Amino acid sequence: MIREREPLARHTTIGTGGAALRYAEPGSIGELHAILALAGTEGWPVEVIGLGSNVLVHDDGVDALVLRLVGDLAAVRIDGKSLLAGGGATNAVCLHRARDAGLGGFEFASAIPGTAGGGVRMNAGAYGSEWRDVMHSAVIVDAEGPRVVTVSELDLSYRHSGLKPGEVVAEVRYELVPRDPAEIRATASDMLAKRKASQPTNKRTFGSVFKNPSAELGAGRAIDECGLKGFVIGGAVISPVHANFIENVGDATTADAVALMAEARRRVHERFGETLEHEVQFLGPIELPPL
Repeated sequence: MIREREPLARHTTIGTGGAALRYAEPGSIGELHAILALAGTEGWPVEVIGLGSNVLVHDDGVDALVLRLVGDLAAVRIDGKSLLAGGGATNAVCLHRARDAGLGGFEFASAIPGTAGGGVRMNAGAYGSEWRDVMHSAVIVDAEGPRVVTVSELDLSYRHSGLKPGEVVAEVRYELVPRDPAEIRATASDMLAKRKASQPTNKRTFGSVFKNPSAELGAGRAIDECGLKGFVIGGAVISPVHANFIENVGDATTADAVALMAEARRRVHERFGETLEHEVQFLGPIELPPL
């Protein structure tokens, strides 16, 4: 069932933005295909929000069909040494199922709040590991129907995939390795503790703002060295904990967050000569001003 004018602030972790012109929560591959086929016929753009943890929605909303995967498309099961996760399955649930089955390799995802499908779309990563390191294949659905795509065909690189508009990750097959559940728990707990110590995990944010410009210069350090930790515009602030995060500390708007991003990009470019590229996904007509 497609709903109209669905407020998206309630579906995003930053808690800003307007409404989706159309919104649906498909629970199976069949439902997803039917919705995408309708969108193709009607010419509707399609966006997927997952947990809303890497999304910034325009204050005026988004003229698109916005999807959140539920039901079978958010389920997780074990198949031998493989973990099969619906595109809407949370990384936390995937990790718990893998641990209980004695399958290791996915511990790094304890530091990534999001879903299996979102991880594929941006080749998410942390602590030296990325989605492409643990993936075997994915089921991709578009207006034409479902198909299986191997990890090599997805063109995964740093915070990038070859997925095209209208293509939705319905299921991910992870290839993991046997490991003692106690070791998995200890590794994941250590990574999670490091994340909590270095990131504003108890604040309303959308996760990392910018991609790291290089291995030598992280986005957070660059913004910090420009003196922007704690810099406020409206109800949003560059996190005092980690400068590559923006916190909603009041009634922030998306415009507030975009203004902070623009200021951070300007100062980093002036000081380091680097052009920061946003990691957060924009929904709606959001643009950063030219440098």
